[in-house]
Amino acid sequence: MAFVKPDPASKPKLKAPPGSVDTHMHMYGPVDKYPLAPTRTNDPPMAMVADYRKVLDWIGVDRAVVVQPSHYGKDNSCTMDAVKELGLDKARAVVVVDDKATDAELAALTRQGARGIRFHMLPGGVLPWELLPVMAPRVHEHGWNVQVQCNGHLLPEKEAMLKAVPGPVVIDHVGRFMDPVPVDHAAFKTLLRLLDTGKVWVKCSAPYESSKTGGPAFADVTPLAQAIIRHAPERMLWASNWPHPGRDPGYSDAAMLDLLLDWAPDDKTRRLMLVDNPTNLYFS
Repeated sequence: MAFVKPDPASKPKLKAPPGSVDTHMHMYGPVDKYPLAPTRTNDPPMAMVADYRKVLDWIGVDRAVVVQPSHYGKDNSCTMDAVKELGLDKARAVVVVDDKATDAELAALTRQGARGIRFHMLPGGVLPWELLPVMAPRVHEHGWNVQVQCNGHLLPEKEAMLKAVPGPVVIDHVGRFMDPVPVDHAAFKTLLRLLDTGKVWVKCSAPYESSKTGGPAFADVTPLAQAIIRHAPERMLWASNWPHPGRDPGYSDAAMLDLLLDWAPDDKTRRLMLVDNPTNLYFS
């Protein structure tokens, strides 16, 4: 498995404004230093800071949120080492911790750049739903958000749990409705209700994770992205999902950025998604 390497001849059409943030990407190092979890569902590509810096230069994005991948389970070493190498002026982290983590450990992770706990509620994830209401108040004390990736069809049954989270909730990948739904579907209306709470954010990213029509247009996911961006532009985020784990070949990060030309209506909204919103959530 390999990711698409930067191609200076195919720079994105969208010029990212200064201070732009890629809010969801992963790092993978050598297995002798960072052992893979037995719960993983595939083997990721080698994807390290030097590789990612080339991606940032290619697409014109300045900062990043390194998200703990399911491939490492609860061992956040690779993620936190990447944040350290990138520097706290450039990077933050979303990590995976359970109820065995002490407050001192959470405080240390916060100092090192952690700003969220990840619940990957799909094959390969290691935290159960039952742990979310346990950990949400604890990490809220440290200024973290709760990041959730699940099949969007589950949102109606999880709505009350998510609304009860004391701080911000970030939902991945346009809600990741598998299969995609029309905008009047009950599960999508649940997502809109969650947005109406004022504390739910959505990453407009990785449409290939749920699309049946495929790229480059992702015609079945695009209406959903457009609808949530119209609904709450002040809490929308953009992400590359580099290096697109589980996808062979990978996807062009320039093309992922250019999706905003179709999804977001104007430069003001795109600036919110790329700069102002992620700065508020991760770097303030």
